[in-house]
Amino acid sequence: MNRNNPIDVFKQSDTLTRLIIVNVAVFLLVIVLDIFSALTGTGLTSFFVSFTALPTDGIKLLTRPWTFVTYMFLHEGFMHILFNMLWLYFGGMLFREFLGSRRLLGVYLWGGLVGGFLYVLIFNLAPAFSDVVSISNARGASASVMAIIVAIATFRPKFPVQLFFVLRVPLWGVAVFAVLLDLLALRGLQSNPGGHIAHLGGALFGYLYVQSLLKGNDWTEGIMGMVDRLEDWVTGRGRPKMKTVYKQKEPATKTAFGRQTRSTAQRVSDQQRMDDILDKIGRSGYDSLSKEEKEFLFKFSEKD
Repeated sequence: MNRNNPIDVFKQSDTLTRLIIVNVAVFLLVIVLDIFSALTGTGLTSFFVSFTALPTDGIKLLTRPWTFVTYMFLHEGFMHILFNMLWLYFGGMLFREFLGSRRLLGVYLWGGLVGGFLYVLIFNLAPAFSDVVSISNARGASASVMAIIVAIATFRPKFPVQLFFVLRVPLWGVAVFAVLLDLLALRGLQSNPGGHIAHLGGALFGYLYVQSLLKGNDWTEGIMGMVDRLEDWVTGRGRPKMKTVYKQKEPATKTAFGRQTRSTAQRVSDQQRMDDILDKIGRSGYDSLSKEEKEFLFKFSEKD
């Protein structure tokens, strides 16, 4: 197998890398379509965007329901995709460390869906947008990225992050700052109000998701099941059903996040070690962890 094959690289990549690859690939496709459109004098780019961006017009939306998903991977401006991918990388790395890659994809999709729904709803109900509702559309990963940022900030609000290599702030401060920027931008509805509305929808989902997760309810399970079935359908193979059996006297139990554990004693031991590691991160930062502690943190955070 050729390891340099782009398809093989994609298959071997983690979820965060795949999300970035897909976003960048779509952006490059738009550039190619722009060049082809300019050379041939056709409106190929406009045609592509009209079938992938999320419209607020009800008739268009009914005939293009897939745009609720495709819009969150569509970018046209370089600065737009650059900042979105930087935020996605920053938030995704932290999210993956604490909550796992599978949940990362689930929150990305749900954040985009909720942000898109709120955008469409407000544009159709608010009188301020009555003149533009028939021509407006949304594009970009911002709502999904906001969901990830707010989710991990809600899960680990005091986790310290370094900004501009100088300023050390808690993660909750980063999330609050991002949300405040969107709220301030909505005053007067002058600059991209639809985008800021979608951002707030994603942020709201991220917050509510973690609140539910802490109570033992993982909202990403349903959508990830759909992703699994779609992957099976596309690849033409069935996903084998796997079951892990532990030889033990005590029945398996669930933690606050719904993951199966071997026994109550083991669960308590693992949770205590996890708490100690998180306390160490809070005091000295992630880089202070040993290789073994980092491996335990990653394995503990991954969904079984």
